[in-house]
Amino acid sequence: MTTTPTQDTLVRAGSLEEIARDGMKVVAAEGRTILVVHDEGRLYALDNRCPHMGFPLSRGAVRDGILTCHWHHAKFDLSGGCTLDPFADDVPAFHVETRDGDVYVDPQPIESDRRAHWEAKLREGLEGRLSLVLAKSVIGLNELEAPTDVLREAALFGVRNRAPGWSSGLSILTAMANVLPVLHEDDRPLAVFHGVVHVGRSTANQPPNFDLAPLETEMRDPDRYIDWFRRFVETRSTQAAERTLRSAIHLDLPRTAIAEMLFAACTDHLFLDTGHTLDFANKAFELLDHIGWEHAEEVLPSVVPSLTGARRMEESSSWRHPVDLASLLAGVHARLDDAIAAGSVRLDDDWRGHRDVADQILDGEPAETLDRMLSLVREGVPLEELSAAVAYAAARRAVHFHVSNEFGDWDTVHHSFTYANAVDQAMRRAPSNLLARGIFDGAMSVYLERFLNVPRQPHPAPSG
Repeated sequence: MTTTPTQDTLVRAGSLEEIARDGMKVVAAEGRTILVVHDEGRLYALDNRCPHMGFPLSRGAVRDGILTCHWHHAKFDLSGGCTLDPFADDVPAFHVETRDGDVYVDPQPIESDRRAHWEAKLREGLEGRLSLVLAKSVIGLNELEAPTDVLREAALFGVRNRAPGWSSGLSILTAMANVLPVLHEDDRPLAVFHGVVHVGRSTANQPPNFDLAPLETEMRDPDRYIDWFRRFVETRSTQAAERTLRSAIHLDLPRTAIAEMLFAACTDHLFLDTGHTLDFANKAFELLDHIGWEHAEEVLPSVVPSLTGARRMEESSSWRHPVDLASLLAGVHARLDDAIAAGSVRLDDDWRGHRDVADQILDGEPAETLDRMLSLVREGVPLEELSAAVAYAAARRAVHFHVSNEFGDWDTVHHSFTYANAVDQAMRRAPSNLLARGIFDGAMSVYLERFLNVPRQPHPAPSG
């Protein structure tokens, strides 16, 4: 709220005659340095620090109602402090008046709604990929205890301004949001900043996204929508798949059905796009956990383009030769429903065999590994425990990654880990027999990376 200055709040800057003669004067008040400017018969007061890099504006130049900083030539409107160069941000303005030949300023900035200011600057920073403006807006909103506003604004900007859909920037934003609770409060703005910056970069030079309208229908059968969606993804019918998904969300079908729809399509083929597709879908749901399900109709359809356009790894030679993993997995998938049904009657909630399964995945032969994992399902090992064991194996593959490998090889082990983690998280969000296929697919991806642990990097030991 803007307050009206009183005699008690005003600070004397000097005589009107003095300031008119010199053109400007710097005043220190309440921890601020305020620049009072006389130009074309009028008085103005602005913060003396350039909002770009802190250069004293008193060393700048005034002409035609514009104050120019001499360091990076940012220009500011004297009457309100707004910048004509968005990279520099606005400079705070102050109330100034004359009384009995003297000039007085109020040390409190005129602008009072800092939240609205930083939200606007966040949008400008995303649009212009202005890292400094983004950093300042993240810090400003964090000080106002509004980190969720930053995540929401960045997320919606990312899906609205990138026609190809979900991006690595949105994945990074979500990952940063996930770790915020375990970070020291002083480190949280930096994590959010990294996510926001990558969202801005991922939308650069991209066409905007235009949403398809949901169907006008009374069809509310979740199974029918799941069937439609999987069929349209199978035939790479992007618009049909998007409209099906958007309609299901708009009709407020159960969230578990929406999740099953996406996760099933992500596992209808092997390790889609080296695991990115399922990872993106999982991250989209995690992002909604942070910004609210009310944005699902905008966020979730953003994963459809990558889903329908994904490379299917059964089409790749590495999954076919020298071992035909695709055929082995097809056999497992065909027997999986029966195995899950058998295990459901004797569920073993106390199973602790994660290490043994991980050892088998890391060092065993694929057929033997798949048979053992399927046997564990029949024996009642919970699917989410088996998915955790695969994620653990994928993490160990990364731990033993030797520095003699090429840097690009790191992406290989990284992709398997993010895929295995996505399967594990998805199994806890919306478990299904269809999604369970991803547990076995992830195990085979980890198997394929065995050569990246030759020689095996020793497990790091604690130091100190």
